[in-house]
Amino acid sequence: MKKIILSLLLITSCVFAKAQETASKEETEVAAVVEKLREAMISGNKSDLESVVSADLTYGHSGGKIQNKAAFVADITSKRSDFKTIELTKQSITIQNNVAIVRHVLIADTNDGGKPAHISLGVVLVLKKEKKDWKIIARRAFHAD
Repeated sequence: MKKIILSLLLITSCVFAKAQETASKEETEVAAVVEKLREAMISGNKSDLESVVSADLTYGHSGGKIQNKAAFVADITSKRSDFKTIELTKQSITIQNNVAIVRHVLIADTNDGGKPAHISLGVVLVLKKEKKDWKIIARRAFHAD
């Protein structure tokens, strides 16, 4: 009986360890997508932007404006939305099956329309695993205090 109990405990701990390992791998993949987005928003690199967002993107700004993928990419690549720096803090990642939710604070220096500004926003990103890649399907920003 003791051997059966010990065997069950060993199996349970192995399954738990494997689950933790998988979550860590997926969290690392999601964090890499978020970092690639951050860098692409600064550089304006169109192919990098398009590689991390879904064709069905819904991109919500803190002022209430909602954009699809084409409008979001056009604003960044044309520098109508011109990020000079972006720092992400207080980031958390939650993954359930093929959906990830990322929360962070975005602190940035911008120069939209030649007007320098410093912003601090709360952001929620939703990513979905499409085939083997994580893609951002939704973003919502709000004024952080």
